[in-house]
Amino acid sequence: MTRLFAIVVIMTLVTFFTRAVPFLFFSRTKPPAFLDYLQRYIPPVVMTILVFASYKDIEFTQTPFGIPAAAAGVLTALLHIWKRNVLVSIAGGTAVYMVLIRVL
Repeated sequence: MTRLFAIVVIMTLVTFFTRAVPFLFFSRTKPPAFLDYLQRYIPPVVMTILVFASYKDIEFTQTPFGIPAAAAGVLTALLHIWKRNVLVSIAGGTAVYMVLIRVL
């Protein structure tokens, strides 16, 4: 029990300090241009990798020919363009995918 408590305390401190470090280092100075670059381009790169990873195991030559995944992906993109809300986009795409894999 003591070991578990120590682990929780250590992880809490690590999490706190990883959140606090940017404020401690950059409270008086502007962050370097490299960090601005990362902040701007890493999220789209990560999302692109996730999209490719989610489609890699789909068999487009067998029934249902990838229709559920393709339809859910298109709907997710359209919802995001329309609403600009990540949660609505993901929830809508997931719901359509779940319905289509049961129906098709």
